[in-house]
Amino acid sequence: MILLRRLLGDVLRRQRQRQGRTLREVSSSARVSLGYLSEVERGQKEASSELLSSICDALDVRMSELMREVSDELALAELAESAASETVPAPMRRTVLNPVSVTSVTGVPEERVTIKAPAEAVDVVAA
Repeated sequence: MILLRRLLGDVLRRQRQRQGRTLREVSSSARVSLGYLSEVERGQKEASSELLSSICDALDVRMSELMREVSDELALAELAESAASETVPAPMRRTVLNPVSVTSVTGVPEERVTIKAPAEAVDVVAA
């Protein structure tokens, strides 16, 4: 399961570390307790929009930039999660359309069924 609070915390931590700043510096500047900021960065606490605004101000990062990076991380996490859950390729959905009787080259009637696949039509001959 993808937790938004974890992704948000990861992005906040990376932003802080890119600037070479400590939790203490950012928590002081954002006027939030060091312990609470640490829990937000570790994805253990949900940050309110007011708290995010204070942290973004302290990091001198626009909230829209923060959310864009979180959105990108979320998209990647969703792709990774869906790829991991599809260890066996999903079966192709096929619809049987219009069974038709045809005569084979040997003169024996065969039933031919056209199966519509996603990209092409496939003829299946039943003997």
